[in-house]
Amino acid sequence: MEYPVIFEIESIYYPILAAIGVIVNLTAIVILKRGKCGLSKCITQYLVAMSTADLLLVIFNVILNRINNIYFLFSFLFITPMCALRVVLSLAALDCSVWFTVAFTFDRFVAICCTKLRPRYCTKRTATVVVVIISIVSSLRSITWYFVFVPSVIIDNVPWFCMQTPVYFISPFWAAYEWIDSILTPMLPILLILAFNALTVKNIITANRLRRGLRCEAKGDKQIDQEVENRRKSIILLFALSANFMLLWITYVIHSLNWPVRNFNYTDKNLSDPVYVAQQVGFMLRLLSSCTNTCIYALTQTKFRDELKNGLKYPLNSILKLFK
Repeated sequence: MEYPVIFEIESIYYPILAAIGVIVNLTAIVILKRGKCGLSKCITQYLVAMSTADLLLVIFNVILNRINNIYFLFSFLFITPMCALRVVLSLAALDCSVWFTVAFTFDRFVAICCTKLRPRYCTKRTATVVVVIISIVSSLRSITWYFVFVPSVIIDNVPWFCMQTPVYFISPFWAAYEWIDSILTPMLPILLILAFNALTVKNIITANRLRRGLRCEAKGDKQIDQEVENRRKSIILLFALSANFMLLWITYVIHSLNWPVRNFNYTDKNLSDPVYVAQQVGFMLRLLSSCTNTCIYALTQTKFRDELKNGLKYPLNSILKLFK
């Protein structure tokens, strides 16, 4: 049997993504938890939460869903309750990953633009509360999808595989719920990230102009302004994470706007259909975002790179000591 090209690509892509995703996210969590990257406790809390959500996304979506569906066609994970649970866990992890990014963006907006609110909001305690609330809401919202699925077949009184209940395709409730769900993830997050970043940029440009003017009047020199430099580093990290999120989600968003997934039954279609290919590419890019944040930290944060280098050197130095 000849498989479509997109299927062959997925069979190679997802195992590589899983291996890289687990390693880089575990590495990011360990380095960030050490607290030696020169970041505030507030920022560190959000970044650890984002890396944890990305790690869970790799485990639940890439490994237990994508890879399992490609390489293990008949395992206990295909029993209907397990199948539905895999979907719920994948959606919850995805939702957390998206909204943690929004929360981090809003936190940086408050830190840079809202001087009166900053002392009360930009704290580790507030960040922890926000992370917990997002986790609970995302989990509760994802549980609803558990009730969409029914068994595809029953063998020896055991329900196997998952398929949407027929009511799902004709029910106004589910149509409205899916529409609202598509707005909450990712349409609303993208709009919020764009809005917060736009306001942050506007505030930074205005503040930097004022500071440069005051420094020129006071000193008449061109020394480096440490406050401006700190803002520059913070905004580089913020924009890199935000741009990464939006670029990797854009294919999925465009596909969803033009052709809702629920209206296209691909089991009855050619798997080489351009609409199906666009959907799968959107999924692949969307899941790639679970591996790229650590690369962004390494590229934008000098102390994170130093910690990473030290971590890589430690086992090598330990091995060399054994031979001395």
